[in-house]
Amino acid sequence: MALIKGSRQDELMAEINITPFTDVLLVLLIIFMILASFVSPPGFAKSLPNRGASSVTDTKLRHKTIEVTVNAAGHILIDDHPTDTTAIYGALARVAARRGHLHVAILADEKAPYGMIIRVLDAAKLAKLNDVGFVTN
Repeated sequence: MALIKGSRQDELMAEINITPFTDVLLVLLIIFMILASFVSPPGFAKSLPNRGASSVTDTKLRHKTIEVTVNAAGHILIDDHPTDTTAIYGALARVAARRGHLHVAILADEKAPYGMIIRVLDAAKLAKLNDVGFVTN
């Protein structure tokens, strides 16, 4: 802390010199920047499962889900069985009665008609299948 004399001899002003404090903060900033480059990996490596390979967990999950596929042309498949827009309501209700209230996985093409996907959601709701999710590739 530096003392500076004022206009009168007996009056002193006290000021804090922040230059050393700023120097310490800049040195700490540089140290943290260097350490951060060593700690974080250079890239994010993500291993995705092979969709073509069938595993034991895939077969177990298939028995616990009802797969509803909507392709770009608007065709609907329930567990690989084709159905149309009017029959989907009864088909999902029959599958729910036969297999129980399972998870409904909707595999929809990005160019599938939006109305078809809404009908699938509506049919699942009417069949009291409340656990519905979308599957992406």
